[in-house]
Amino acid sequence: MARIIAFAFLVCAIPVHADWPLFRGNPLQNGVATSTLPEKLDVLWKLKLDDGIEGTAAIVKDTVYFGSFDQFLYAVNLSDGKEKWKYKAGPIKAPVSVFDGTVYVGDEDGMFHAVDAQKGTKRWTFETGGEITSGANFSDGKVIFGSHDSTLYCLDAAKGELVWKFKTQGPVNGSAVIAGKLTFVAGCDSNLHMIDLKKGDSVGQVDLGGQAGATAAVLKDKLYVGTMTNQFLGIDLAKKEIEWTFEPKQSQPFYGSAAVNDKVAVVGCRDKRVYCFDRIKGAELWSFPTKSRVDSSPVIASGRVYVGSSDGRLYVLDLEKGTELQKLELGRGIVAGPAVANNRLVIGTTDGWLVCLGLSPKR
Repeated sequence: MARIIAFAFLVCAIPVHADWPLFRGNPLQNGVATSTLPEKLDVLWKLKLDDGIEGTAAIVKDTVYFGSFDQFLYAVNLSDGKEKWKYKAGPIKAPVSVFDGTVYVGDEDGMFHAVDAQKGTKRWTFETGGEITSGANFSDGKVIFGSHDSTLYCLDAAKGELVWKFKTQGPVNGSAVIAGKLTFVAGCDSNLHMIDLKKGDSVGQVDLGGQAGATAAVLKDKLYVGTMTNQFLGIDLAKKEIEWTFEPKQSQPFYGSAAVNDKVAVVGCRDKRVYCFDRIKGAELWSFPTKSRVDSSPVIASGRVYVGSSDGRLYVLDLEKGTELQKLELGRGIVAGPAVANNRLVIGTTDGWLVCLGLSPKR
């Protein structure tokens, strides 16, 4: 059964299941897990690669899918981290997405790959004119992703054939949001673009006042995104205007994406802090200091916030108070966001560790 969210001019059905099939968990890219996590996380297994992992993993049923700068896309068992298959691509920075039995990911060489989720064999590839850091999103049998060639692409998900493309005036770094009949993407041309999913035509835009490298998050009639010009914005989609703006005292950019629930928006900043805001008013509710910049995109689960930092730690914070509940040293640095599914959290590190956390059977 699907939970329906409707507002103004957008209607989006969000599947209620425990999987984490794309970058922020669902088509609205709002980083809220439907799976629960234990009060205290234990490291269940770790997998070491020869190169770094900066893209967020996808988790579907019993399998974790992720890419690495070692030029491979991997599928491993969620239970023990044992490899199922690996597929040769190019260096992968982008998050991985899974849809209808196929794994989708772009690489630094500008190639977008569709790979059989069970066998790890190529279904098709599509070449763009720039590196791909954007994750894929899906609607009505179509796959949508951006490239640094200043284009948002819509392809037939089964065949890899171009349906439409939308040109921006700068690289598209983040993943597209899909809500009802529209897709939203914020890019390096300093605009939030609102695009008709069927035709690929613009239906409006909002001037962000600066370039955006992050994926936007949508909930009801509001959108949230940070900019490279040191601001985090709450946007009214019906009015197509910025509703509130926050800029940290130590002015630094926002590269991570926000986690948004009915009450709050939580986001990391390069000023080394994690911030929590009232979703409607934009008032700062709390902030939490880490030891390095926070480009990792937080996840809200079980009344807690889970977020990595470039200091190599995964932080677990109380959602209401912003107090530290747990801190785990996982690697040299963390840029990837957590993937949360089936009562487990999976995250990669910049020095090549993939770590799975949950409740140890020994407890």
